[in-house]
Order: sequence, then C-alpha cells, then structure tokens
Amino acid sequence: MTQSFENCGTLMRFLIRRDRIRIPIWIASFILITFLVAEAFHRLYTTEIERQGMAETMKNPAMIAMVGPGYGLDNYTIGAMMAHQMLLFTAIVVAIMSILLVTRHTRSDEEAGRIELIRSMPTGRLANLSATMTILIIVHFLLAIGIGFSLYALGIESMDLEGSLLYGAALGGIGIFFSALTAVFAQLSENARGTIGLSIAALLLFYLVRAVGDVSNEVLSWVSPLGWILHSKVFVENNWWPVLGTIGISLLLLFFAFYLHAKRDLEAGLLPARPGKKFASRFLQSPTGLFLRLQRTAIISWAIGLFILGVSYGSIFGDLESFFNDNEMMQQLLAANEGVSLTEQFMTLLMKIMAMVSSIPPLMIMLKIVSEERKNRIEHLFSRAVSRNTLLGSSLIIAILVSIMMLSLTGFGLWAAASTVMEDPISLMPTLKAAFVYLPAIWLMISLTVLFIGFIPKRSSVIWFYLSYSFVVIYLGALLQLPDWLGNLSPYHYIPEIPVEEINLTEMAVLLFITVSLSIIGFIRYNRRDIFG
Repeated sequence: MTQSFENCGTLMRFLIRRDRIRIPIWIASFILITFLVAEAFHRLYTTEIERQGMAETMKNPAMIAMVGPGYGLDNYTIGAMMAHQMLLFTAIVVAIMSILLVTRHTRSDEEAGRIELIRSMPTGRLANLSATMTILIIVHFLLAIGIGFSLYALGIESMDLEGSLLYGAALGGIGIFFSALTAVFAQLSENARGTIGLSIAALLLFYLVRAVGDVSNEVLSWVSPLGWILHSKVFVENNWWPVLGTIGISLLLLFFAFYLHAKRDLEAGLLPARPGKKFASRFLQSPTGLFLRLQRTAIISWAIGLFILGVSYGSIFGDLESFFNDNEMMQQLLAANEGVSLTEQFMTLLMKIMAMVSSIPPLMIMLKIVSEERKNRIEHLFSRAVSRNTLLGSSLIIAILVSIMMLSLTGFGLWAAASTVMEDPISLMPTLKAAFVYLPAIWLMISLTVLFIGFIPKRSSVIWFYLSYSFVVIYLGALLQLPDWLGNLSPYHYIPEIPVEEINLTEMAVLLFITVSLSIIGFIRYNRRDIFG
C-alpha cells in the first residue's frame, strides 16, 4: 500500500515549485481584500444607527437570496455585518481557486502526458493525487490562518480572535470541500474541460439550492455546503460544528477520489465517452466548426448557468418593489434619479455583476488557442490549408457571438422572472439594452486577450487577474473608497448604468476604437511570432 504513495514528497516539492508565484498571489489577494473590506465597514458604519439601518436592508428576500440569511440583525455589529455580507461571496471565489488548482495538477497534467512521464519513474500510482491534495490542504490552512489573524489584527471590538479564526476556517473548509469534489470529478471526466465544467456546475447548483432554501425552505440549505458554513454564524454564535462537518465530508470525498483513481486507467475517465462520427460533417472541417465543437459543452453549460443566474436575480424583483416602497431609508438612498423606478436603479448593480461574469466564456474561448498550442495540436491545423488569420479570426468571431449570447440570456432570464413577480414589470427592451451596453467592455477584454496571444501567450492568463481587478474596483470600489483612477483603468468603468444614465457615444466609440486597434496589433504579431519554437 505504501508503494502507491512512493515519492509523494518529491512530487509535492515539484508542484510547489511550479506554483511558487500563483499560490502566494491567491492567498495574498484573499487576505488583502478581506482586510480592506472589514476596515471599510468599520470606517463607513461608525454608529449603531447606521449599522441598524443596514440591517434593515438585509431582511428582505432579495438580500437573503444573494448573501444568505441574516443573523445578529438585532445588534448588527461590524463583525456580524462582515460575516453576513462577505463570507458567502468569498467562499465562492475560494471554491473557484480550489477547482482550478486541483484540475491543473491532476486532469490537466494527465491530459498533457506529464503524469505518464512521472509514472514511468519510481513513483506510486496515487502519489500525484496525494501530493496535490496535501498541498491544497496546506494552502487552505494557510489561507484560514492568514485571514483569521488579519481580521483580528484590525482590533475591532466585535471581531474577537475566535470569530476571526472561525471566519478563516469556514473559507478554508469550503476550499477543502471543493478540492475534494474536483478530485472526484477528475476521475469521472476524461479531460480538464469536463472536470472544470462539472465542478463549476456543482458550485452553481449549490449556490442556487442554498438561495432557494434560505428564502423558502431551510431544509434545502443543508443540502448545499455553502449553506453549511453560513450556519456557523461567525462573530455572533461562533458555531464550529458546521465547519468541522464540512471538513469531515470533504475527507470522505477525498477517500472516494483515491478509490476511483486506483481503479481507473491512466488518461481515461470513468464516465464513458460517446464515440464520434465515422465521417466528420463539412461544418466540422472548418476552424470555426472545430473550435465550436471543442467548446460546445462549455458554451452550453455557461449559457444555462447564466440564464439561471438571470432568473434567480429576476425572481426577487417582486419582493424588492414592496421592500423599497416600505423602506424610507432605501428611498432616500436611491431616489436621486427622477423618472426611474427604485427597482430599475437596483438592476444596474446586478447588470454589472452579470456582465463581468458573462465575460468569462468569451475569454475562455480565446485562450483555447493557447492551450491547444501548448499541446502541439495547432501544428496539425497549419499543416493544412489554414492560415493564422483564419484560425485566430475564427476564435475571435466565436468569442464575440458568445458574448452577445451570454448577455442576451442573462438579460432575458432576469426580465422573464421579474415580469412574473412584479405588478408593474420592467419592459424587455430596456432590460436587454442595460445588458448589451456592456458589450464594448467585454469586446475590449477579448481584444486584450488577442494581444496576449500575439505577444506573450505564456502570460495570457494575466487576463483573469485583470478581470478580477475590474470586479474589485467596480463592485467594491465605492465600499472600499478606492481612488477614482483605479476604476478608470477598467473598461467596465466607462459603461453607463442604463436606465439611470444616458449612453455616451464618445466613450463607446473610444472603447471600440481601442478594441479594434488591439485586435489588429495582436493579429499582426500572431502572424510573425514563432509558434513551433
């Protein structure tokens, strides 16, 4: 049995060496954002009246669906506010980090042939998976400790040491859970795309089940691990058992992943792959058709997920309308724009979130060229009558069309659900207009990816950090009181909040001009650089 884990320590050192930059950036980012948000809450809500006013806004079903059930609302301290409003969203990002890291060192390495090379040496069958999971557990332990002590270091009265450590432990626990779950999916799927797709789909499902359960049926909340950690009630009751239960179930999933890994063949998945057609269609014989076929599952999955996201946000609009009408503080907060309803003003915030989430599928499509190039598959295309412009242009066209489709689905889903629950529903066209106005920003992100592909494909993943940066400065910029120039560096900053603001044609034209220019430069460089070196 010990032979199955032979040289696990050597593999751990190798994996740490590979991620010596990536992992510290992840951990430091979480600690920094958590510290800044907590400090911002402490600075903005200095009196009990202000905190209780915020507590009132958290009691409606819309907020419950988004951030979870409120606790400590009768005495809404900074600690209770921080845990209530930030724990769930931070846990989702921690889960995404875990999914990406586990997939990178398991199924992606196996798909690229690295595991086969490692297994040709005196290495145990389970060594790579055990090394990966050990590193992930250590990463989440360091994350939990770092976040816990950083919160306690603020010296806020309502953030004691136990609550601060529990906050970090809840995030670490959910990270370990999704690491183990992704390890299971890595045994089921035969490629990295399937592993990430199944893991992200599970994350979205857990979020939606928790949202429905928190609003209507508390029993459903216990089906979702995201609901478990919220029952820890950090800084109020400080319940450790939900976190310990999460870790316990994670260990069971981990043992199951090891069992499946020991049973399956290398580079094979336990879920049977459907055999392809004997003869390819004419559509599949073009670069555009090929890339669409390769990413068909991911596109469909994201389309369904974003439509459900729009529906979930739209379904709370009926409650929002009555909530705003009965809440004088919210009326004073949002009533600065005449001729626009309070619900429409709230919709602009949701559109920002959905637009940035809708940017992910088009960027994934563009980066597919880089992953195929690393696996030496691009050479097979260029051995035929396919030019570089055709190849890159096919991906660009697909990315643009997918960006339109994703925004259409989110906007339509929001409108369809809102129209069924509102007495005076928002019209379809204004809703779609509020969504489509973000297309120039998404297209600029796509053009930046083209630029990276042309100049430094090995660093093309930087686009994800830029998207994360945009989310922080646009969504949390006001809360953190960040300087205006930080927001100016994001293309999403220049998008008007329809229907509150009017479209600035000059800014839109400038964004489109930059988009076209960056794309042209990227195409020129892609035609000149050495792909086969």
